[in-house]
Amino acid sequence: MIEEMLRFNKEFVRTKEYEKYATTKFPDKRIAIVTCMDTRLIELLPAALGIKNGDVKMIKNAGATITNPFDSTVRSLLVAIYELGVTEIMIIGHTGCGVQGMDANEMLHLMRERGISEEHINLMMHCGIDLKSWLHGFEDTPAAIAETVDLIRNHPLVPADVIVSGYIMDSVTGALNRI
Repeated sequence: MIEEMLRFNKEFVRTKEYEKYATTKFPDKRIAIVTCMDTRLIELLPAALGIKNGDVKMIKNAGATITNPFDSTVRSLLVAIYELGVTEIMIIGHTGCGVQGMDANEMLHLMRERGISEEHINLMMHCGIDLKSWLHGFEDTPAAIAETVDLIRNHPLVPADVIVSGYIMDSVTGALNRI
């Protein structure tokens, strides 16, 4: 499958299809969106919000949540704010999220089935990484998004004038509801 994508890429570049996507690194709308990596949102979310290439900074992760106040999502938001002029942040979760109800014990079981050794799992734990907490999902999507909004709003490195809001998108219709 990757080889097929690479062939497509060569043709994309050869025919200069990239020209219609030209923009700068600065988001035209001065908004950063943290959303889920769910495949249903790849085209639906931009279409439902009327955004195009260059409008926003889009940060995707599993569940559109922040698990640590100093993780890579927060780092990306700080870069967006201080280096790229972002003044508003939208946290957009969605219905039917795969992280909702995710079970850390089940994921550890699947890791072992795929050949991750008990030695490596124990090493993580001995390094201070609580895998069961880190790999655990959430039970309530709106509550998880609200918690992420609160974390960003009250983060010691996020300026008070940055507007942070949370939403749940319907994964089928694209309808957005503020939480």
